[in-house]
Amino acid sequence: MSHALSHLSRRAFLKGAAVTGGGLILPNWGGLAHARSAAETVTKNKKRCILLWANGGASQIDTFDMKPGRTTGGPFRPIQTKVNGLQVCEYLPKVGAHADKLAVIRSLKTQSPDHPDGIYHMHTCYKMAERTPHPEIGAVIAKFNGNPDSDLPSFVRMGSTGNGGAGYLGPKYEPFGIDRTGRMPYFTTSYLKDEDEKKRADLFRLVEDEFAAEHKAEPFESHRTAKERAWRLLRAKGVFDTSKDWAKAKDRYGDTEIGRGCFMAKKLVEAGIPFVEVGQENYDSHGDNFVVHKGNMLGLDPAWSSLLADLADSGQLQDTLVIWMGEVGRTPGINNRAGRDHFISAWTVVLAGGGIKGGQVYGASDADGKTVKDNLVTEGDLFATIYKALGINHRAKHHHGVRPIWLTPEGAKPVDALLV
Repeated sequence: MSHALSHLSRRAFLKGAAVTGGGLILPNWGGLAHARSAAETVTKNKKRCILLWANGGASQIDTFDMKPGRTTGGPFRPIQTKVNGLQVCEYLPKVGAHADKLAVIRSLKTQSPDHPDGIYHMHTCYKMAERTPHPEIGAVIAKFNGNPDSDLPSFVRMGSTGNGGAGYLGPKYEPFGIDRTGRMPYFTTSYLKDEDEKKRADLFRLVEDEFAAEHKAEPFESHRTAKERAWRLLRAKGVFDTSKDWAKAKDRYGDTEIGRGCFMAKKLVEAGIPFVEVGQENYDSHGDNFVVHKGNMLGLDPAWSSLLADLADSGQLQDTLVIWMGEVGRTPGINNRAGRDHFISAWTVVLAGGGIKGGQVYGASDADGKTVKDNLVTEGDLFATIYKALGINHRAKHHHGVRPIWLTPEGAKPVDALLV
């Protein structure tokens, strides 16, 4: 490489980077010095979303579509909320106290009955079997409601969640995974001294830029993007440290994984991150369904209710959509292991805040919960509703190669009754 080329490449790199007090180079990506104002702009002008993911598939009949007195009803008792027609399980009393904020959809009918395809379908609203790699809901919200100038990632998740990633939207919108304590991935912490990291970053960017000129494949772009994310996050990683605040909050949220995850999600959307997903494990209750669900609800109830209360008290709930769902429901029939199996013919999703009209039940299953009785909702309808609530055109068109593709399937339509 000539001296002139080296000088120009280095100058171009430095022009697009910021230097920390310790000398570490960070890619600028639009102005790191304005990260706080960027986050404030996102918070003010764009809606955010928190997805509470019931991994494995929660039972609608044991939570929000109870069937007392029926053979399918199970042993849990319903409690009446302040909303007419909305009963919830006795183990969700704190969530039930926020019934005026909830929109409970009891008429979801979907197409993918097993875990991998159901997880994909309920994160993208498309079947996994299609050749197009569709983006998860988090990637879509990151693209349309994120701020490209922010140091923070725009799609964060904790625990077992989606399996599709950013799909055709590309590596820029891939999810950023953390644990519920806020511990960062290994690649966000340098093992070199600042001055050595500076030299390494300079060289890495130079070599990668020249390599990228002739190699356009997505894996190469993903590698570059991941590395730049790590540099970028060094500037803003303090947002993920909730250790001091958690000591005051854990009694309300519950000192559990889902409790800490909900608290972390609240802090992250406050910082301007547009999408956060929190997975709660162990809903796949083919055996001992009632033991499993009782245990999960005892953790979910204080966590979810405190999240709603804190968002409402701070005035952020109107701009933050909170979703509770999993990949499937569970059968009305109880099997010979006191369990409920996968079920997709009539199940439940709960929405709150962020453009959703609370205090209502939409749709209904039949007396035993076996079929949809009124107002059937598909995956596409659900996602169209979510996107409209968040100010996103659910029929926005992209291209995968030369093939046009839309955010939601043909025929999907928002459920306007659920929207403010």
